[in-house]
Amino acid sequence: MLGLSKLVLPPPSAVAQSLWQGLASGYFWPHLRTTALELVLGVISGCAIGFAAGVALAESATLRRLLMPYVVASQVIPKLALAPLFVLWFGFGITSTVVITALICFFPLLENTLTALQQVAPERLELFRMLGATRAQTLWRLKLPSGLPGILAGVRVAVVLALVGAVVGEFIGASRGLGALVIASQGTMDTSLMFAVLVLIAALGMLAYHATLWLERWLLLPFTRTS
Repeated sequence: MLGLSKLVLPPPSAVAQSLWQGLASGYFWPHLRTTALELVLGVISGCAIGFAAGVALAESATLRRLLMPYVVASQVIPKLALAPLFVLWFGFGITSTVVITALICFFPLLENTLTALQQVAPERLELFRMLGATRAQTLWRLKLPSGLPGILAGVRVAVVLALVGAVVGEFIGASRGLGALVIASQGTMDTSLMFAVLVLIAALGMLAYHATLWLERWLLLPFTRTS
């Protein structure tokens, strides 16, 4: 209709056919499983480290002054520029991609956790002090429940960015995965296959995002019942 070559912009029917053939033959499944595994491992490790670091920085002004400049400096460096270094350190395969994905997930969780724990109402903090609550009790019974919505918002952002990190990592240091499949389809000039893989990446991202929304509703359910 636009007068473009199928090599530049394949028709939806060609993309759908390539997608169906890849799924029916089983060609896509090993790549899809690899990217999904990298996504899960990267999100879990990156979010866990980011959450722990956010709690530590929120509870210690000294750590914030010492470490935050280095944390921010580590995040402004493009991960694509670090990918060859990770491949050199960890080799080709899943490990380097998981490290890139975890590094991308780290900062949203740290920043959201730090902000959420610092925004607890002062009068509630004063009440806990008057009741003789320890620092650990204040963190566990007041700050974390109050900051949970903000922390989970960071998880949502991290999940979306994590898939980008996984695919970008596969561009450089992987022989299997959806990102590696995009590079392979580019090398063979198979544009229909490339678009079919992009559809799979989008579907995986939507699935991961909705799984995060389900987790958020499940974790916040006790608080909605008591409110």
